[in-house]
Parts: sequence; C-alpha cells; structure tokens
Amino acid sequence: MKYKKIAAMVAAASMLGLSACSSDDSGTTDEGTGNGGTATGDITLWLAGSDTPQELRDYLVTTFEDENPGSTLTIEEQAWGDLITKLTTALPDEQNTPDVVEIGNTQAPTFTTVGAFRDLSPIYEELGGEDLLQSFVDVGTVEGAQYALPYYFGSRYVFYRADIWDAAGVEVPTTLADFNEAAKELTEGNQSGFAMGGQDWRNGISWVFANGGELATVDGAEWTSTLSDPATIEGLEMWQDLVMNASNLPTTERDVAYWDFINDGTDGAAPEATSMMAPGWARWSIGDITTNDDGEEVRDGMADESTYDIFALPGVDGGVAPVFAGGSNIAISAKSQNPELSENLLKIIFSQEYQTMLGENGLGPANSQYVDSLGDDKFATTMIETAESSKLTPAAPGWAAIEGAFVYEELFQKIADGGDVTALAEEYDAKLTPMLNGN
Repeated sequence: MKYKKIAAMVAAASMLGLSACSSDDSGTTDEGTGNGGTATGDITLWLAGSDTPQELRDYLVTTFEDENPGSTLTIEEQAWGDLITKLTTALPDEQNTPDVVEIGNTQAPTFTTVGAFRDLSPIYEELGGEDLLQSFVDVGTVEGAQYALPYYFGSRYVFYRADIWDAAGVEVPTTLADFNEAAKELTEGNQSGFAMGGQDWRNGISWVFANGGELATVDGAEWTSTLSDPATIEGLEMWQDLVMNASNLPTTERDVAYWDFINDGTDGAAPEATSMMAPGWARWSIGDITTNDDGEEVRDGMADESTYDIFALPGVDGGVAPVFAGGSNIAISAKSQNPELSENLLKIIFSQEYQTMLGENGLGPANSQYVDSLGDDKFATTMIETAESSKLTPAAPGWAAIEGAFVYEELFQKIADGGDVTALAEEYDAKLTPMLNGN
C-alpha cells in the first residue's frame, strides 16, 4: 500500500540483533507506580504517515495519561519511506526503542519472525480475539502466537467518471472481463479508460487473485514463488491486456495519485482518465474544489454523484474480486522497558470508543463489531464488501526484502512493456523463491 523505500535486507535477524522468538521480558521503569500497581513511565508510540487524524492522536494521549496517572504518552510520526529502516535500528536498542509501533501489514512478518515484537497472546482475547480482521492477524502470527494485530484496514475499489461512462453508454461491469473491455472502450487519445502505472503491482495483483492465482505458497516453513502457476499466468496476462490497451500512464510509474487523473483539469479541462482503483480514503481527494472551515481549498469528496461514482472491482464470474487489502498492524517492541503500559495503550486502541472513532474517520476498524461506525453509505458498504473478499501478500520472512528491492515493480513493468508473461514468470520464480525464505 503506501510503502516506498524499504531497507532491502531488513529480514535478516542478525541485523535486528534479536532471537528467533519474541521476548517475554516484563521490565518496567522504577519511577513509582500508578493505576493498578503498574510502574509509571513514559512510552512512545510510532505512527506511520498521517492517516491517523490529530483528533485520534489527542484522544490516545489524554486517555492513556488519565488511565495511567504519573505516566505519559508521546506520539511520533514516521514517514512510510523511512519506517522500516528506522525500526531496524531502533527495535534492538533497549534505550531508544519505541514502545508501540504501527507497521504496514505486508512488513509485519519480517519483524515477527525474528523476535522483534512482544507476544500479545495473553491479551489477544481481551483485545478482540476472533472479532479482529483475521487476515491481518495471520500476518502477525508465528507458530500460533500473535505478535502484531490489525490497526486499521482500507480496501480498494474503482472510482470512475459516471458522466463520461453514461455519455458513452457504458454500464457498470459485472465481470472482470467486462471491466477490461469497458476500460479499453473508453480509452481515446490522451484519455485513459483506466489509470494504471506499469509498476503498480499492488493494484495489479487483484487480477491474479481474481483468476485464482497466488504469488507464493508455503510447505512447512519453505516458501515457493508461484508466478508460473497457470491461474497466476492467466491473471497476469489479463492485467497486461488492460494496462497496455487502457492506460496511457508510463510503465515506469508505481506510486501514483490516480485521483488527479479523474478530476477535471485546470480551467475545466477534460480528465485524463475515466476510472482508477485506490483505497477508500482516496474519496477525499476527488470531486469539485471547495473551501473548508479553515479557508483551505479541498476536494468535496465526490459530492456530485452524477459526475463521480464507485463500484467494487468485479470478479471473473461476477461478484467481487479479491483485491489487495490496505492498512496497518500494530505491535509492542520486544525491548520495551514498559511492556505493561504498552499493553494498556493497546487496550485503549482496541476499545469500542477508539475503534468507533477510526470508523467515523473513514479508517476500517480492526474489530468487526464496530464496522458500522463507517456508516451505511455506498462508500462504507463498498469498503466493507471489498475488504471481506480481500487478500494479503505472502506472510513470508523475506517479504520486506522483496519490497525493498522493488522486485515486483520490475516484473510488472516488464509485463506492462509487453514482455512474454510465461517466460518472465519462470525467471522471477527463480529469483523470488530464495528471497521469500530470507536468502
């Protein structure tokens, strides 16, 4: 999802200076005791990027300090592009480790498998248990123990120019093949039917998943890249047809603000694309320009439904395609000197109050009991619908190293450039299999 520059060899346990299983240390500061006899102290929460609104940050600080007299919470924001490198350095350092950290769901396995996070199994049920988004729980689980739990989720769906589609007589597609054909039909001159960068594998793998393909499989502890599987090949070829014939974006593009392409250009110029796919929070970057209460120019969140609309990417045989899920996990450093206070913070984060606040701010709550806080409009229902069908990347120990080396970006660009998909799949299976296993 939002992960850009990641240290390529972060998966190596030697770099983290940690053992193969998480610490059960329960060290605390000796500054005195606060609520319930828990030692008081100062803890730090690292949040990644700006997705958590200031209102929620203020709530966490105030609530934590009210419930833990004598203790303080400091929240530090880390850029997604620097997060993994900083965690690699900070987590083994007992004196400087953040106590609680937000981490991308695809990066969680790298840290859980080398003992970087505290075992949360003793409080798992109290934090939500089976009501938590299980695909996110799974990527933070090692040998049945939970080390990283879901923080929030976001799911991808299609945003499109309803006015242009209607004028062309193109209906909302009900199958993935229909979507490809609609996007190609709406491609004309400089206008793309579907905005898609050639390196954008995070959106592109939805075509793989929809065709029943997988990126990798595991047998025991051994991971194998499965790009050469016939179902995966079919999905990659279907994506290749779409990106080559419906998108004018360069094949070198990957982290693209697609919403800019479906918004009207300056002075009312026609949009550069008629559709794009992104997580639900992209809504707030789409629409007509208006002025907020602070006098800032912002988009109106697609207020004009005759111009902008959404739909779930359809599956091969109808229904909803299994898109790649966005979102984050959250964990406690195994080297935290205040593990009990850190657990107290997690209890606030997984409380009904905070989970509801996440939903009210457009972030999918980790606990399924509170998804109704997202609302009941089309954005909420489509987000929930697509999240229920979503999939994650393989929970392999070397996954972060793969992302850090931009291997899938390289592969998808070659496919977008018209390369032989079967030959490329064989080539990259040989390259990815050892990397998946941290070699």
